[in-house]
Amino acid sequence: MQKMDVVIIGGGMVGLTLAAALGQSTLRVAVISHSAFTETLSAAPSLRVSAINEANHEALERLQVWQYLPADRVAPYQHMHVWDKDSFGHIHFDASDMQRPKLGHIIENQVLTNALAEQIQHLRNVTLIEAGVDKILAGDQETMLMLNNDEVVSCRLLVGADGANSMVRRHAGFPETFRDYDHRAIVATIRTPQPHEACARQVFTPDGPLAFLPLNDPHVCSVVWSQQTDKAEALMALSDTDFAHAMTAACNSELGSVALESDRRAFTLTMRYARQWADNGVAIIGDAAHTIHPLAGQGANLGMQDALVLADHLVQLHENGLPLGRYKHLRAFERARKTEAMKMIAAMDGFKALFDGDNPLKKLVRSTGLAVTNELPLVKRKLIEQAMGF
Repeated sequence: MQKMDVVIIGGGMVGLTLAAALGQSTLRVAVISHSAFTETLSAAPSLRVSAINEANHEALERLQVWQYLPADRVAPYQHMHVWDKDSFGHIHFDASDMQRPKLGHIIENQVLTNALAEQIQHLRNVTLIEAGVDKILAGDQETMLMLNNDEVVSCRLLVGADGANSMVRRHAGFPETFRDYDHRAIVATIRTPQPHEACARQVFTPDGPLAFLPLNDPHVCSVVWSQQTDKAEALMALSDTDFAHAMTAACNSELGSVALESDRRAFTLTMRYARQWADNGVAIIGDAAHTIHPLAGQGANLGMQDALVLADHLVQLHENGLPLGRYKHLRAFERARKTEAMKMIAAMDGFKALFDGDNPLKKLVRSTGLAVTNELPLVKRKLIEQAMGF
């Protein structure tokens, strides 16, 4: 039996960020994943990408993870342009307004996961275990994990970073609030005649937002097109050519007539929020604790911050000689991160409600709001700070 201080179930970006952040401590840490921690990258960009904000970029540099990211798979962006379709409302953000070289980076999820796993392999106190978990047995002082490779691992704190259908959350019995957004997100890679100029773009259409995320090739973007479910199904049924034409029309040919560079995939969007994040011997982070609408691209950033805050909290407990798994010592982490998640969920719900549909009065309100905000430097600066994670 392997005895650990902290066991993390989930080998994605969030779970590995927690492991990397604990890597400079003397805590014994294991990460368990039922799938491989790294994957060989294809030549073409993968469909799942994230906009990693500057706060998390700086954290990844401190953790010595950034050095393992291949430069040709990381796309910094300096600008953001948001507008309401067929309206005068728009807002533009520029990194120079913050005296910074960039607002963030677009990175394929698997690229970042690979880099995290590579750095963790150099950490003496972190063990990566590729196996499934057959059973979780919780005791007063420790939790036992029975793995499907016949190994047994014990820990003082079990952390669930195992996604929206979290096994750890179900085991802990944490109640969950959820709501169907009645949206599906279509993801694809496109080629554009006009260069994206390192600008992340988003247009709000009556049926949902369409985001263009700039990749390293100046004429290639990853797109996330969130549409009402029936509209999304109709778009997925189109031929590649007709789909590309529909996208070009939706963004008013902002980058010219686009062409598909990849297959399309669609995902159902659901808001989930765990009403409890911790208990004796257990905590959850990332999608195990919350999922939000991708219209602001903050889901991955929110989860990574969960991991970083929890790591700081656990290191302090350990240095002060306090037990890691006592709920009374985890409540400060839980309160802080639940508050941030609720703020983000409320903001996304507000944006979605405001920008849904083409009611003339609502359209006037949101267009006026965008236009006025674009002329208010202090307000814009506050919005940029939030987008950058500061």
